[in-house]
Amino acid sequence: MGMTIAEKIIAAAAGVDHVKPGDIHTVNLDRLMSNDGTTHLTVDMYHNKLTNPRIADPEKLVFIVDHNVPADNPKTAAAQKKMRDFAREHQIDFWEGKGVCHQIMMENYVCPGELIFGADSHTCTYGALGAFGTGVGCTDFLYGMVTGTSWVLVPESVKFNLVGKLPEGVYPRDLMLTIIGQIGANGCNYQVMEFCGEGAKTLSVNDRMVLCNLSVEAGAKTGIFEADEIALAYLEEHGRKPKAVYKSDPDAVYAREYTIDLSAIQPVIARPDFVDDVVPAKEVCGVKIDEAFLGSCNNGRIEELRIGAGIIKGKKVADSVRFLVVPASLSVYKQALKEGLIDIFMESGAIVMNPNCSVCWGSCQGVIGENEVLISTGTRNFKGRAGHPSSKVYLGSAATVTASAIAGEITLA
Repeated sequence: MGMTIAEKIIAAAAGVDHVKPGDIHTVNLDRLMSNDGTTHLTVDMYHNKLTNPRIADPEKLVFIVDHNVPADNPKTAAAQKKMRDFAREHQIDFWEGKGVCHQIMMENYVCPGELIFGADSHTCTYGALGAFGTGVGCTDFLYGMVTGTSWVLVPESVKFNLVGKLPEGVYPRDLMLTIIGQIGANGCNYQVMEFCGEGAKTLSVNDRMVLCNLSVEAGAKTGIFEADEIALAYLEEHGRKPKAVYKSDPDAVYAREYTIDLSAIQPVIARPDFVDDVVPAKEVCGVKIDEAFLGSCNNGRIEELRIGAGIIKGKKVADSVRFLVVPASLSVYKQALKEGLIDIFMESGAIVMNPNCSVCWGSCQGVIGENEVLISTGTRNFKGRAGHPSSKVYLGSAATVTASAIAGEITLA
């Protein structure tokens, strides 16, 4: 019996020839990433719960401050200082003010064939390069940090065969929200969403990041693509080589298979307060908004900024709207500056922020108030995600968000 890409990565990490869903294996981890959401808790446990604390391999660790940048209160500042000091003491790669953790990881670390744990649920983003990335809690992260290993219950894989090509004006975010709307927020619980087919070849690494990043919103353990020539070209451009390149075997077993016609996808919106409450965007046109957000680990890259700038150039943000534009990383920000995109946004009346999680995290920047409405390219829209419990969050593409910021209400580009 053959294996899927995910199964091959786990087998290699476990040092065995074959794995199947339901097996439990001890695995060697290639890399571990933690951000300022929970790292201070991990550090506390390291100092207070371990008899003989040690770090297995500091070179495998990456600490990234991205959730509250810069610190918004003394408590946050203390947590980040604890993280900063620990990284310095143990010579751990440390990033602060450089962008969202998953964007930094993709730009600088992730390689095909790797097994990566991240103390953040959207670590599944790394499947865009053919790596197995998955989110863990700070206790599991601590174990991986001090031993270099962990255990994995091998998940089933679900095949999403992509055919055709997305129409003009329709984006990978529309595609993934559509899929989540079809299968539900629990549609792939503890399973791997494997994206393949000729339609996958039409998607850039950025596009693939969008799909893999949101896989967890369907309950998935991770999302993954084959590391094809497109992924390998991205890797070479960023000065890295793959650990291993895996393809699923023809006789690999899948729990289910779906065929998704990209040409049939249309602009969609996820309505509050559930990511799988997805409808055609035209059904919610006219809903008044107070804030719009273009950014996040899902949709804050240069491609999305180009889309937004192209729509808003020569126009103005509605007087009733706050439009936050937040590049996903410093490199994205610098590229946007070079291309004049930042000027376009600022001239339109948008508020351009430093690279960070911003309102997607809903903790410091752009928090929305009582009964306010946000349209966002962020990852989640559950009650209270971006501010007051009575506020509402709609999820859409960069194009829909930007057009809505101009109109003052949800509208299509």
